[in-house]
Amino acid sequence: MTSSPNRLLAAVFGAVYLLVGVAGFVVTSGVGFAATEGRDLLLFEVNPLHNIVHLGIGAALLLASRSVGAARAVNTTIGAVYLLVGVLGLFLVGTAANIIALNGADNVLHLASAILLLGVGLSADKRVGASTASA
Repeated sequence: MTSSPNRLLAAVFGAVYLLVGVAGFVVTSGVGFAATEGRDLLLFEVNPLHNIVHLGIGAALLLASRSVGAARAVNTTIGAVYLLVGVLGLFLVGTAANIIALNGADNVLHLASAILLLGVGLSADKRVGASTASA
């Protein structure tokens, strides 16, 4: 796994996002499912819907870390989605459309995640052959 930056990043980010999703449920007791204002998990605001999104992303990344090709594809896809969420989040904070309770710290994290996931997904492991597909 350490020979593939995509597999390593997918595994690490997958585990972290799964843990964040679970931890989010600890702090969001009593918060509406898609409330526009959630509760703080460290600096980041979360609600139950946001927690479910973290669990789904974590699971997708962790499952994709099993092969280089899948990890590269999922890293790139989730990176692109996070780029979109990071940019849209700048306009959603404080509005009724903010159904995953984004705040400024979330936007920074999503943009940073996008840069890492897209950077690795688009630049590393370009030659996925039969010998490296499951390495």
